[in-house]
Amino acid sequence: MATPLTDQEKRKQISIRGIVGVENVAELKKGFNRHLHFTLVKDRNIATPRDYYFALAHTVRDHLVGRWIRTQQFYYEADPKRVYYLSLEFYMGRTLQNTMINLGLQNACDEAIYQLGLDMEELEEMEEDAGLGNGGLGRLAACFLDSLATLGLAAYGYGIRYEYGIFNQKIRDGWQVEEADDWLRHGNPWEKARPEYMLPVHFYGRVEETRDGSKWVDTQVVLAMPYDTPIPGYMNNTVNTMRLWSARAPNDFNLRDFNVGDYIEAVLDRNLAENISRVLYPNDNFFEGKELRLKQEYFVVAATLQDIIRRFKTTKKGVPGRTSFETFPDKVAIQLNDTHPAMAIPELMRIFVDIEKLDWDTAWDLTRRTFAYTNHTILPEALERWPVELLENLLPRHLQIIYEINQHHLDKVAELYPNDMDKLKKMSLIEEDGVKRVNMAHLCIVGSHAVNGVAQIHSNIIKAEVFRDFSDLEPDKFQNKTNGITPRRWLLLCNPGLAELIAEVIGEDYVKDLSQLQKLKDFVDDATFIRDVAKVKQDNKLKFAQYLEKEYRVKINPSSMFDVHVKRIHEYKRQVLNCLHIIAMYNRIRKNPAAPFVPRTVIIGGKAAPGYHMAKMIIKLITTVGDVVNNDPVVGNKLKVVFLENYRVSLAEKVIPATDLSEQISTAGTEASGTGNMKFMLNGALTIGTMDGANVEMAEEAGEENLFIFGMRVDDVTAMDKKGYDAMEYYKKIPELKQVMDQITSGFFCPKNPDLFKDLTNMLFKHDRFKVFADFEDYLEAQAKVSNLYQNPKEWTKMVIKNIAATGKFSSDRTITEYATEVWGVEPTDLKIPPPSEPREFTINECEHAQ
Repeated sequence: MATPLTDQEKRKQISIRGIVGVENVAELKKGFNRHLHFTLVKDRNIATPRDYYFALAHTVRDHLVGRWIRTQQFYYEADPKRVYYLSLEFYMGRTLQNTMINLGLQNACDEAIYQLGLDMEELEEMEEDAGLGNGGLGRLAACFLDSLATLGLAAYGYGIRYEYGIFNQKIRDGWQVEEADDWLRHGNPWEKARPEYMLPVHFYGRVEETRDGSKWVDTQVVLAMPYDTPIPGYMNNTVNTMRLWSARAPNDFNLRDFNVGDYIEAVLDRNLAENISRVLYPNDNFFEGKELRLKQEYFVVAATLQDIIRRFKTTKKGVPGRTSFETFPDKVAIQLNDTHPAMAIPELMRIFVDIEKLDWDTAWDLTRRTFAYTNHTILPEALERWPVELLENLLPRHLQIIYEINQHHLDKVAELYPNDMDKLKKMSLIEEDGVKRVNMAHLCIVGSHAVNGVAQIHSNIIKAEVFRDFSDLEPDKFQNKTNGITPRRWLLLCNPGLAELIAEVIGEDYVKDLSQLQKLKDFVDDATFIRDVAKVKQDNKLKFAQYLEKEYRVKINPSSMFDVHVKRIHEYKRQVLNCLHIIAMYNRIRKNPAAPFVPRTVIIGGKAAPGYHMAKMIIKLITTVGDVVNNDPVVGNKLKVVFLENYRVSLAEKVIPATDLSEQISTAGTEASGTGNMKFMLNGALTIGTMDGANVEMAEEAGEENLFIFGMRVDDVTAMDKKGYDAMEYYKKIPELKQVMDQITSGFFCPKNPDLFKDLTNMLFKHDRFKVFADFEDYLEAQAKVSNLYQNPKEWTKMVIKNIAATGKFSSDRTITEYATEVWGVEPTDLKIPPPSEPREFTINECEHAQ
């Protein structure tokens, strides 16, 4: 058995929260007071906690600026291949603590704030989440940016600066109510507007055929204003850029028309153009074909590609600017985060062919070698299929280009499969059944040199089923890149107790190389380590219980098992299955109150898309059942149900470290990957889950016996689809299920409105695509095993340690390293850019080009 580090060895280590030097602390206090005075124009008598937060944020930001400028300067000089991550969502959460950690300033800032007589946690709580995403896809983009910077890659995140992010969720009378997320109300200290890089984006108009080729004319122009946010790598002085575009009306908007006499009206109408970046569409895994959404998708793409090409053409002073595009794919890699930025493919073709006058074949070769596409879902309702009519009106030239891409593509298919009309129909970019539509996934596959799924099982399904015809055509194009999470936010930041404990026994290199967590296997039987891991979990649970009591006035039993199910509310994620288990537990307690029962606090949280009726009914069911369970004196503190309001990144950082049991119970074959599952595993929770998404690989890494795996596998689901799923069969066969369903149907939980859940029960009995009843029995058996193990804290904690030791694979550093080497053709580097304290000559002119 390995021995932990001695006290002397520990003292030699720098804490993973950074060094505390006297000069360091004095400098931070000085910066803080300077910003309070000069930036916020306040003194200590009238400053509010928010003022103090802003003073600290500006002070920490000061430490980023030199590194940021120097990083961009370094890229400008070295001219590496650049990676552009295009996403309609970046779910960043809060920035302050993450920046302090990545800069190694956390301890010094803690000390400075303490010496100033302030409470660091109170200041951190003042920061608004940057909620520019819905769920997994947007949070993945944020984790990827952290890893790209930490791995020293010249990368840029490009997206939209939504004025309103994902709505704030309020629960009123058990129902979800949405409120606007006015996250910019107090200003955002982390962003820098760059009006000097403002770019025009065109909409509508018509195509004119001239001797010089096609011209897109009579368009309406909207300006794209960039806002840059620094993205610091972990302790390597690299600071990359996330550039988000905001829509602005040009100054002559609606005033060019000689017939507009109403100047006031014209100025008010500027809002119409600026609405493009007003609000994030709140749909997760659902396509809503609205014109404003298509405008958003093209807006981000058109502005970004102009920026990419400007940067490609600009070279170092003294070197002539690039005029040939021959080397474009050697200098530029563009990753499409799902199909949302798919219009980048026809847009780059338009630039190459119409503006740069390249011939079609050359342009197409360059385009394909530049783009790669990540697929995030196989749910048919999530796939983007834009009506041709909408495209024809909004982007007429792009529709022409899509038709031409399709023609070349189908010619190739017809050559390989002569007379196979069915094959042509299935593989066309244009769907002709009913309303003519463009299949954006097909466009992405045809226009990219690499296509990937986000977990092994998902990538297999894509190749074998969803895009089978395409993978038969080009098998080498399809890859897997299993998702990951950044250990900086999802361990160091949210669970400092566990992070320090791990560093004490295996050193701190694991923060940048998570595979080193394997070394914890040597401590699975170490009594001291077992005790310490259990103590960290208990401390986290106490802290979260206090938070719940303070924020929601909910009192919970901190020695109960914290059984947590947090993610977007969706039928495929099967929060209903969890709810049925809650009712079953409730019935068991009532039937035999004296019987031994392992106490549980079931915590469910997540947002439902505002237009998703069934998801909103699921929330109402959970809150209604909770009201009955929580107020039944027979139950006491054996069982509590909490619906966690307004689940978001900053709340995930609180609940995940306090969790004992992680619920990952989607129907096999529906969850592409999941990343919450990885966060729970890293933070010492055990998983109850189906063989779906990344759960499969988690079971592979930790050993299936160290997860609570239940339910149908993908093959079972496929077989059931063939023979037909009969919910009634399970209802009649399983007495406990029958009792639970009868209670919901009869109005046991809401006697005043017994029909309240009839849409939900009707769905479960008649058209449940996700087969909740089929997995009910197995789920309850797995839950019994969970309760059983929880009664033996030592064995439970040993299983926890085995899980933590197996999470190395699920670092986004590993995922990004795979994208870099296998898709983008770039190499990660641990080269440390010299810090700003070491002087370096550079000209102002060079610095401007570097942006």
